[in-house]
Amino acid sequence: MAKHRIYTMSFASVYPLYVAKGEKKGRTKAEVDQIICWLTGYDQKALEAQLDRRTDFETFFAQAPAMNPARSLIKGVICGVRVEEIEEPTMREIRYLDKLIDELARGKTMDKILRKP
Repeated sequence: MAKHRIYTMSFASVYPLYVAKGEKKGRTKAEVDQIICWLTGYDQKALEAQLDRRTDFETFFAQAPAMNPARSLIKGVICGVRVEEIEEPTMREIRYLDKLIDELARGKTMDKILRKP
């Protein structure tokens, strides 16, 4: 089976869309970065390095230093599919990020987005 085309897309090409989605709803680039770093374990410097390298999505998630174990608490529907039911691991990670950015744009607090008790 052929890979989904998102796997070969540059993360840097989609990143500005994540930022724009948040900013359109009054959120900040810093909050988007915080979400990405929380999910993947990248620090700000490493995230910026990945963006500068124009790393593809598959590599971006494969090289993530430490995927947050609390990401399993992310539930809901994105693009008509329940994220917790996506079987392919890389696609599930991508959709987790999509869901978190959606929550940011909908005005959820950072504590709720980052699944803090």
